[in-house]
Amino acid sequence: MPSLSTGSSTGRNRDSFPGRRRSVRGGARHDVARRTMRGGDEFMGRAEGYRRELLAHCYRMMGSLDDAEDLVQETYLRAWRSYDGFEERSSLRTWLYRIATNACLNALQRSDRRAVPVGLGTGPGGGPESPAAGVGWLQPLPDELVTPESADPAAVAVVRDGVRLALIVGLQHLTPGQRAVLILRDVLAWPAAEVATALDLEVGAVKSLLQRARARLREVTPSMDDVLEPDHPRAQELLERYMTAFETADARAFEEALRADAVLEMPAAAMWFAGKVACVEYLMSEVVGAPGDWRKLPTVANGQPAFGAYHRDGSAFGLAVLTATPAGIARVTVFAGADLLPRFGLPASLA
Repeated sequence: MPSLSTGSSTGRNRDSFPGRRRSVRGGARHDVARRTMRGGDEFMGRAEGYRRELLAHCYRMMGSLDDAEDLVQETYLRAWRSYDGFEERSSLRTWLYRIATNACLNALQRSDRRAVPVGLGTGPGGGPESPAAGVGWLQPLPDELVTPESADPAAVAVVRDGVRLALIVGLQHLTPGQRAVLILRDVLAWPAAEVATALDLEVGAVKSLLQRARARLREVTPSMDDVLEPDHPRAQELLERYMTAFETADARAFEEALRADAVLEMPAAAMWFAGKVACVEYLMSEVVGAPGDWRKLPTVANGQPAFGAYHRDGSAFGLAVLTATPAGIARVTVFAGADLLPRFGLPASLA
């Protein structure tokens, strides 16, 4: 009896106070939560400043703003969960880039997105095929999402150079591995050994991938040496002239704005026209209509002058991004979709 009593008494003491047991476990959980919250606060305090450049990085990898934003969120979630194990062997910035790059590579592996076919044929008007043809997932990028918050013109120019549409399109012609290596080496200037560590490759493999990526990029990317900043007076003049040509249905104004070798392209429709004559003929016969059929509002996208296009009734059509050079507009890239415009600070409708 005594032993039974002792035993039952012990059992009752353990089992008759479930509230106490829960409070102990609850206290432990609260301690963990408090530690997690403190760690989360510390992590976000240190990491939040890299969000803009990580978005630019993911955008280069994916070519899609929607995908890039999702992957930045995934990067921060992965990093937050792993932050307790971050041993500061590299900088936090480098660590975040590694996570972001691998998240992009995993996303590309899961998707049915492929590098654009190597051979570029002949487009309408006898000019070369547009490298953007077949890149149906391509989306424009609002400058304000990736440009530094500081007003340093040099820093802004560097970011704009790294997100110009020609470069983003060219990157889509590379395999995911080539793309990652080229961005880390040539855009971010990482040493080959650091890239190898981030991508779990041998240094020799990194050098080989980089060599092939550079050669392929040269084949499909037009020269960007003479591309003007969107706030350059000549770029502003060309933007205004092109918008006015649309609004007034003026073929001569189009001719004055476009370079002789200009390209007009719509990636989602795999449509392009090469050469001023072909571009103006298509615009005047198929697009412009009568004076007043279109209304335009200027903005900036991918570090380039751009405008939102609206029909006469005020309904939105989409966005056009111009590649402006001293000799005229070299390229017009058109993205259809009314939902794009608010992302660029433009109204969804003028009605």
